[in-house]
Amino acid sequence: MRILYLDIDSLRPDHLGCYGYHRQTSPNIDALAAEGVRFENVYATDTPCLPSRTAFFGGRFGVNTGVINHGGVYADLPVQGESRKFRTEFAESTLASVLRCAGYHTSSISPFPNRHTAYQIWYGFTETYDTGKGGLENADEIYPHVKRWLERNGERDNWFLHVNFWDPHMPYDHPESYGNPFKNEPIDTWLTQDIIDAQRASFGPHSAREVPGYTDDLPKESRMGVGEIKTLDDAKAHLDSYDTGIHYADFYIGKIIQDLKDLNLFEDTAIIVCADHGENHGELNVWGDHHTADQGTNRLPLIVRWPGVTDTQKGSIKQGLYYHLDLTATLADLVGGKIHPSWDGSSFAPTLSGSSEKGRDYLVLSQGAWSCQRSVRWEDWLMIRTYHTGLKNFPEYMLFNLKDDPHETTNLATSKRSVLHEGLQKLDAWLAEQMPKALRGDPFWGVIAEGGPLHANEDSQDWHSYLE
Repeated sequence: MRILYLDIDSLRPDHLGCYGYHRQTSPNIDALAAEGVRFENVYATDTPCLPSRTAFFGGRFGVNTGVINHGGVYADLPVQGESRKFRTEFAESTLASVLRCAGYHTSSISPFPNRHTAYQIWYGFTETYDTGKGGLENADEIYPHVKRWLERNGERDNWFLHVNFWDPHMPYDHPESYGNPFKNEPIDTWLTQDIIDAQRASFGPHSAREVPGYTDDLPKESRMGVGEIKTLDDAKAHLDSYDTGIHYADFYIGKIIQDLKDLNLFEDTAIIVCADHGENHGELNVWGDHHTADQGTNRLPLIVRWPGVTDTQKGSIKQGLYYHLDLTATLADLVGGKIHPSWDGSSFAPTLSGSSEKGRDYLVLSQGAWSCQRSVRWEDWLMIRTYHTGLKNFPEYMLFNLKDDPHETTNLATSKRSVLHEGLQKLDAWLAEQMPKALRGDPFWGVIAEGGPLHANEDSQDWHSYLE
């Protein structure tokens, strides 16, 4: 089987048409969803980018690998030490290594490993290509390499191609000639002027007062967007920017699909659409970035169209709770590879074929680069415990009913204490299960000892300048 894995940075599912978004941001992704299986509740175990992709390609929770930050000790894998053989255990057990052992030609087109000096993402890949701009690539700069690869390699069987798009990630810098497809379309009604006013009375990098980061100055690369959210018009300008980034990536996904059809490969190619993390757009007063272990940042889209597997499930929606590294195990399972004993994921291959669906009872989610948070997601609930605020106005405990309040506007931690305690008990049980496998203890305490997460470190000049 040929497998195309489309990895779209910062893509949150509720901004896709197939997930019910009122704007038509994603006609080509929507068409794939209509021919395959769409998952409603898939979450990254660890966010943002570096922890998430290390977990996905390595098949393990960040608490076990120790990689939860974007800098400092806990942005790198630990040294294996005396037990290391000719190759490291981690390198020999990545997704690409398992696929390669199963007879697959593994290829990746992505600037990500060089952007973060995170070459563990590429362990096991036969062929890699760095597009060279460190994540500032637009889809039009990624697509030619994909087209060329398909023309050269597409006819061979048993390949896995990872393609990494960046257009929904700030700065929003798609070509000016593309325009704004959503100029005359309204935004979600959950955002109100009262919410914006309350956020402007608060603080924090990437808040309503400083959308680009620690200041309100847009980077020179930005073509759309605003430096501050003062009004609903500003909120619309910001959301138009993000949605246009999705639309632009989707346009080039359509071109890739057409290339597959022109090469007579489409009917024999499994196509998967996913992301490394989502993006908050006003939730918890974070705009256009990924600072939290919550619904906006950790929830992912997952669409799988797999000929011979999902044929009887076209257009179906799966509601179970899954980690993104459950997809890692599923891919190994579907190609007859070995699900490595060190992996924390579980295969949901039977769910794809429709024979059964059994998601997880609950999920534990982590953020370690902008704040230090762990969350528990179960039933309709999301409980967030904050260990380090990352210079935000976060209380120690937050509890949200996602069915009634998907944008996390009302903290129920005080009024629903029994539910909060249930979440804390689940978190404690999960930690007790993980600690024997953790390679260097609980990495959260290591990050906090370093002064906090990289992007909000108490010892950094950014932190002190922002406080002034």
